[in-house]
Amino acid sequence: MATILLVGVDVFFRGKLDVLLAGHKLTTTESIDPPDLVIVDVARMDAEEVAETYPEVPILGFTNHTDTAGLRAAQAAGLDRVVVRSALAERASQLVDELVT
Repeated sequence: MATILLVGVDVFFRGKLDVLLAGHKLTTTESIDPPDLVIVDVARMDAEEVAETYPEVPILGFTNHTDTAGLRAAQAAGLDRVVVRSALAERASQLVDELVT
């Protein structure tokens, strides 16, 4: 079970992730212990700022398929993985497993 920090994830998509990642602990607030993974909506948050805040933690960024600028910015910021929202919804468990193991 990984602790996953959700950054900028809207309530609706958070509900989907709760179901898709039921074996993991999802949180939207920082705690004393660092998260095992950060999932960030790069359409709502600055990818570079998130990468700088969590340099030692794998980061999975996502955005809408039409947000090509956001996808490019997230890749340029050095996020470990960047996908479109639909791919995250389809393969959330697989993507998380790849990044936390």
